[in-house]
Amino acid sequence: MKNTKPYQPSHSYVVILAGGEDNNFWPISRSNYPKQFLDILNTGETLIQATLRRFQEFIPTENIYVITLEDYIPIVTEQLPKLAQENIISEPERKNTAASITYISSKLNQLDKDANLIVAPADHIIGDEKTFQDNCKNGLHFTAKYDVLLTLGIEATHPDSKYGYIHFGHEIVGDEDVLEVYQFIEKPDVDTSRMFLEAGNILWNSGVFIWKVSALLQAMAEFQPSIFQLFDKVKRSLNTSIERSVIKQVYQKCASISIEYAIMEYARNVYVIPSNFKWNDLGTWTHAYERFQKDSLSNAMNDSNIIAKDSSNCVIQSHDKKLFVIGGVHDLIIVNTPDALMVCHKNKESEVKEYFNAVKQEKGNSYL
Repeated sequence: MKNTKPYQPSHSYVVILAGGEDNNFWPISRSNYPKQFLDILNTGETLIQATLRRFQEFIPTENIYVITLEDYIPIVTEQLPKLAQENIISEPERKNTAASITYISSKLNQLDKDANLIVAPADHIIGDEKTFQDNCKNGLHFTAKYDVLLTLGIEATHPDSKYGYIHFGHEIVGDEDVLEVYQFIEKPDVDTSRMFLEAGNILWNSGVFIWKVSALLQAMAEFQPSIFQLFDKVKRSLNTSIERSVIKQVYQKCASISIEYAIMEYARNVYVIPSNFKWNDLGTWTHAYERFQKDSLSNAMNDSNIIAKDSSNCVIQSHDKKLFVIGGVHDLIIVNTPDALMVCHKNKESEVKEYFNAVKQEKGNSYL
């Protein structure tokens, strides 16, 4: 990686996207307390706390925002006590990331016409944080100069339909860390993913974006005019006492679409910084397993009150005080909470959402 380039902290901002609900970590992740608010890897800090800390090291805290569902505001306030209340933005309902990002961009554009924004999910795991931070700084340097949409790209190691793919081209003269993007493909099927991988010049989309808010709003106006116009009509009400009431009306009319499908697949001014920090979007228990400490038989256990005999390659996570004894099992995911226990084979992990839906159908919302 080249030397870190200068950027302007006073015009640099972060928004942490924290409104998502993910059933893949049920039963420890619940509808009223999803994974971004959990210490899934037993590190001593929740995922959103780690995300905030990472950015506080190079972005002023007053320039960091969290956007989340209205129901989660008390959790965010409790977990991030150093974040000003006005920096915790409430969404009246889930409308996916295009709405969230257009909302915060519209707010910031009223406060700072030169605002340069990093967009980051609250629930990703980042290793080698200095490299990540240097990538972000270089990205801020590049996007401050040009009206572009920039993402951080991760080396694609295997076909995976859960990720977006970035087909990249030449280096940008004078900004050798940045590559032009030929094509941005969001979540292709496995066969297409394999084809991309074999062709080369492919990165995964990390979900971390950097751009001037003016460039983002310009792209939304071009590719998603109906969403753009909803927010543009109320822009003078943002950062005022009536913001929440007008945003509630906007969200009622707003389409639900991700930022990738909304603009990244269509825009021609997309660029990427290839990044080699360790990255995990923590989408499944298997993804988490890769980051857990393990015993001599590769069992990932989170509690000293768990005893595993003649068992290997298991995820064993217990969240109550009872003694937990596992014997003669292999390649299982076992998750215990005070009111629910889930056991499934690792190769059935993709069906966790089906188990979740079965619980909802047969038991109602009590365990969700």
